[in-house]
Amino acid sequence: MATRTTFVTIQQRGVLALPSELRKRHHLDEPGAQVEVAERDDGVIELRPHVPVPADQKWFWTDRWQEREHEADADIAAGRVLRSEDVDDFLAELDGGE
Repeated sequence: MATRTTFVTIQQRGVLALPSELRKRHHLDEPGAQVEVAERDDGVIELRPHVPVPADQKWFWTDRWQEREHEADADIAAGRVLRSEDVDDFLAELDGGE
């Protein structure tokens, strides 16, 4: 694993500004992103990026997908669902109830 080293200046009140390319690479430029700060016994301070939604799951949280999730929840709550005994029944229902 390669190590990239960057120096940042500690500003007033202890504020650290991470370089923009680092923030982008770890999705820390997204709303709600956080950085975990861990101090080891040997004096090393580690920063670990934490994002509220991992990049490979962002599709699920899009407005359109969430609209569809709410529609499905409403259909289930209202009983607008079909139950199939097995895969053949399910596929027959998709084909128009043959």
